[in-house]
Amino acid sequence: MTNEDVQSSVPERIYAIGDIHGRLDLLERAIAAIRRDVEEHGPAALTVTVGDYVDRGLQSRGVLDRLIENPFPTPYVAIKGNHESMLEAFLADPATGPYWRQQGGLQTLQSYGIRIRGFMVANFAEARDQLRAALPGPHVDFLHSLKTSLSRGKYFFCHAGVRPGVPLERQSEDDLLWIRDAFLASDTNFGKIVVHGHTPVAEPEVLPNRIGIDTGAFATGRLTCVALSGGAPRFLHV
Repeated sequence: MTNEDVQSSVPERIYAIGDIHGRLDLLERAIAAIRRDVEEHGPAALTVTVGDYVDRGLQSRGVLDRLIENPFPTPYVAIKGNHESMLEAFLADPATGPYWRQQGGLQTLQSYGIRIRGFMVANFAEARDQLRAALPGPHVDFLHSLKTSLSRGKYFFCHAGVRPGVPLERQSEDDLLWIRDAFLASDTNFGKIVVHGHTPVAEPEVLPNRIGIDTGAFATGRLTCVALSGGAPRFLHV
């Protein structure tokens, strides 16, 4: 399980991992890379994942199985992504099925052993009921435990970004999970450097006000982890 007792003190080093999207193979490599880095640089660290654990890739269930155990050699905080929000929305209302299907929901259903041909047409209620039955209790607890943001030192972690002009402590959940253009185009000083995923980029983006670490793992095979400490960001690509 994620470490619910992470202290508010600032660790010497923070590892932040971008959007995983069902790529358990890449997550395992990221875990190994962090272990090696901790062995080299010391244990005073924290690991943060910035959301989108499910959909699109083929091993959403496996990713959640791994993350709920905290596989990292550090305390761990899991941030909520818009795809976790879509999964929760589908569980609450199967009418959201057509949109979720377009965003990779079918792959998530398949990872839980649900093979409903009708889900490709209109049988969303049955798919929802089967998913409810198939979700292990620890997975439900993990989804409910996800934070929408985390502030540590000079960094602010969230999935998508923040609304320019709104204090970090007053950001809406909708913006933290979904915002794109207004955030990405802004050169505003947000008060802290925002570390985020959500918008895939060919290479990590390091700007004065934000660091984007979604390198499209499900499609590119490249999952990015950034190590943040006193100096320039270091990237552990897997």
